[in-house]
Amino acid sequence: MVREILVWPHPTLKKKAEKVAVVDDSIRALIKDMFDSMYEADGVGLAAPQIGALKRVIVLDTRPRQPESKPIAMVNPEIIMLEGKTTYTEGCLSVPGEAEDVDRAAFATVKYLDEQGAEQVLRCDALLAIAVQHETDHLDGTMFVDHISVLKRELIRKRMKRLKSDRASGAAAPENQAAL
Repeated sequence: MVREILVWPHPTLKKKAEKVAVVDDSIRALIKDMFDSMYEADGVGLAAPQIGALKRVIVLDTRPRQPESKPIAMVNPEIIMLEGKTTYTEGCLSVPGEAEDVDRAAFATVKYLDEQGAEQVLRCDALLAIAVQHETDHLDGTMFVDHISVLKRELIRKRMKRLKSDRASGAAAPENQAAL
């Protein structure tokens, strides 16, 4: 089921998500809804808080830019190692139509539970490394705009408030770009 993606500065997006106690059918249903919502919005990553669920769950599918990758769901992801440095122009499904350069680690090693509840460890590079860092930030109430200058952040905040107002009044919204 496609769920509405919250638009920043929605207060839920600033809250810390709760650790998942057990990976059960309700978590698997949440993961399915997250994939459906992410694909509908043409994104490559989505965190549960972005659809209003304060659970430590993320989904990723970087195949548009990394054809060798595969869709992946991570429950209780924990980044255990960051290596190198890179700058990437990031967007976000909760900040539609906006993109800014963000400094991140070039490689990220993440420990997580898969959809069956088994512990996994994955070393990520390129877009997948960026997406893992971006989405795990969401689980702690951090947005990519928190990594940019105050001036740029405030300009984006004004545009997002205008977008939310336009959506509420039924005005046409700009097309979403592929975003994390």
